Amino acid sequence: MLQNILLWISQNYIELLGSIFGLLYILFSIKQNIWCWPIGFITSALYIYVFFISKFYADMGLQVYYLVISLYGWYHWMFGAKNKKQDDLKITKTGLRVGIILFLANAVTFIFIAYILVNFTDSEIPYWDAFTTSASFVATWMLARKMIEHWIIWIIVDLVSLGLYIYKGLYPTVILFAVYTILALLGYLEWKKAIKKQLNELS
Repeated sequence: MLQNILLWISQNYIELLGSIFGLLYILFSIKQNIWCWPIGFITSALYIYVFFISKFYADMGLQVYYLVISLYGWYHWMFGAKNKKQDDLKITKTGLRVGIILFLANAVTFIFIAYILVNFTDSEIPYWDAFTTSASFVATWMLARKMIEHWIIWIIVDLVSLGLYIYKGLYPTVILFAVYTILALLGYLEWKKAIKKQLNELS
């Protein structure tokens, strides 16, 4: 039994490491800790490999995007506030205009990714893959700007992804996304409290 476990770990250690770093990433995100970005960078680098061998091509491409957005988010959390202090970048709510733009951006991205997956890859679940990928694009950008609604998008994406990874037998990632779903809900509640605290400090 132990031998089988060790063998499995030796064959899946990259996915396991990605899961561990992924959990650290979301925990730091909840706490608005800037270290979420370098940790997220490492997570994405590991999952590029995991998703490539599992034929989740859109998710693999998403991880490349995450590498870039991690650098952007890191920079914006450090220097995005007027007084250039990382802790002063405040949580905001997504306005109607920005919300409409993000919705349209998500729709266009979904159509583009779905077209590529259907016509140029052997993806087994192109539309679901495209949905989680396009929504994740938007949610991660919103996190970089500290928009609280990004947690709601993550709850939906994590639940859908959970089903997809069960289908593909990526069990460490299944556990990761089950925890992600719970943490996304906790993250939303935590950030909601933080917004209320910000408003009290201004009043």
